Amino acid sequence: MEAIREGAVPIEGIDLNCITLRSGREVFDRMVGGQEFDVAELSTSEFISLMGRGDCPFVALPVFPSRVFRHGYIFINTRRGIRAPKDLEGKRIGLPLYTQTAAIWARGHLAHQFDVNLATIRWVQGAVEKSGTHGKPHAPPLLRPVAIEQNASADPLGALLARGEINALIGSRKPDELGRHPDVARLFPNYRALELELYEQTKIFPIMHLIAIRRDLYERQRWIATSLYNAFVEAKRRARVRMRYAGSLSTMLPWLIDDVEEIDEVFGGDAFPYGIDANRPTLQALVAYMVEQHFIARAIPIEDLFVPLSGATGT
Repeated sequence: MEAIREGAVPIEGIDLNCITLRSGREVFDRMVGGQEFDVAELSTSEFISLMGRGDCPFVALPVFPSRVFRHGYIFINTRRGIRAPKDLEGKRIGLPLYTQTAAIWARGHLAHQFDVNLATIRWVQGAVEKSGTHGKPHAPPLLRPVAIEQNASADPLGALLARGEINALIGSRKPDELGRHPDVARLFPNYRALELELYEQTKIFPIMHLIAIRRDLYERQRWIATSLYNAFVEAKRRARVRMRYAGSLSTMLPWLIDDVEEIDEVFGGDAFPYGIDANRPTLQALVAYMVEQHFIARAIPIEDLFVPLSGATGT
């Protein structure tokens, strides 16, 4: 996205004013709660939930700026008898938001790969690094009751995990206590191998965010979807070229080029494809998880989630 933000990639017919906010949660809350932006990065699960309700105020582009494997983001208190995923059954597990896309993916993996009965778990919502809530979300209510409580203590979830007041934590990033507190560890120390196995077996690389456009704007000027999509494709192309330039490294990773070559081999040259077809297994899995976890009543056809892109180029 950097080339668009910096103005290096123009968008045909559009004068874009890019606003960079500190957190994705702030973007989502302001977009869904107040429709403050014409175009915004948006939680994929929040968008799908709104689509399932039937009156979604947004349309979406099949552009996915955030993707993260999630096996490495499940943390446990090692003194609470958790040795395997099935040991999570019957436990209290913290998470920033039950409705968070990262949490949906993690629960789906636990259920499908490790046969964990999610219905036995009690969920505790709250911020991980500070007390209180994680943002002010506007996601539609779940279709069935789930055992969710709000963290009412003065401490963040990371501190509760370290003390054993919650048994485990599913997060979108690592808690500060990991590596600092002796009782906090990952559920899957071999998470990278498990994530690679997931991709090789299913072609699932979890999608976190997509690009949303206000529906009223799109209905008035449908051509903007294609203009935006083409610009996002070009910005990604430039980012890929920059990342692969070996004369000087684009990020502070000593073996960046070696990692890029390995990733290219695994993902067939592009780990972050746009469009529907290349992402169908991932999108279908997310929709299925959302049905199972009572976010939407029935599976939504993938093509119905995104606007048609006549004249769009590239992926």
